[in-house]
Amino acid sequence: MPPTPSLSLFQSHPRSFDDNRFVYAVVSRRSGGVSIGVNLNPEKSCNFDCVYCQVDRTGYPLAGGGGKAFRKADLPQLRDELDEMVGLAAGGGLFQGTRFSTTPPEFRRLNDIALSGDGEPTSSPVFDEAVRICADIRAAHGLDDVKLVLITNATLLQRPCVVKGLEILDANNGEIWGKLDAGTEAYYQQVDRTSVKLAEVLENLVVTARKRPIVIQSLFMRLNGEGPPPAEQAAYCDRLCEIVAAGAEIKLVQIHTIARPPAESFATPLENVEVDRLAELVKKRTGLAVESYYGC
Repeated sequence: MPPTPSLSLFQSHPRSFDDNRFVYAVVSRRSGGVSIGVNLNPEKSCNFDCVYCQVDRTGYPLAGGGGKAFRKADLPQLRDELDEMVGLAAGGGLFQGTRFSTTPPEFRRLNDIALSGDGEPTSSPVFDEAVRICADIRAAHGLDDVKLVLITNATLLQRPCVVKGLEILDANNGEIWGKLDAGTEAYYQQVDRTSVKLAEVLENLVVTARKRPIVIQSLFMRLNGEGPPPAEQAAYCDRLCEIVAAGAEIKLVQIHTIARPPAESFATPLENVEVDRLAELVKKRTGLAVESYYGC
């Protein structure tokens, strides 16, 4: 019988692999395979300070809404790390003698290369160059079916180097997952804690999704024991409808809850039934395709 994957295999998303600085691998229940992560912010700089974030930003002064300076990634090192990791994942070496050795056969496939990590990837001043490296290595290994995924808080999508990077994604089986965690400014600030206004995020999502279909990735939780109020859930659905009405295309809405230890102890997961109930509401109110992702 194939080995049974432990829950820790899916919950473990460390941003390191051996001595790598920029590239890591995770086994993803969502994708049904291996996702190779590209971390453009190993210094943990981010312009959001989400209450549910699993990244420990203790001692990193650039965390939160005030962070302005972001280091350039060492692109030659990133290229070398990614080339090696893609080779290991595609050739099966990743599952030999590592913490991935218990991965069951059905998950031993490379699903995507994801720009994500310990901060907002589009904040990197070399974002477009990093995307080009991902595309080149994907092509060099003949992985036409492997997706390039950008997981973003959608605050910087209109920066020139980001627009260039998105065009490279479009040409290489790319997909954009844009964060939207709220329907009102007050709840958005309560959850994401940033100097960027919700209206800016919404505008960026509209402009981006007019050019290609995008995925909306949303995380809802209990704050001090209370789930998102009904009025907030309705406002969230309204924002999705407004995005579509503005000529944008949303291919999928992902409704998540907390799955790993969060930054704040007052943020706790929704029950599975609550996630499903919210997903059904979104589907009914918007007519969009919706998927649920649970805390365990």
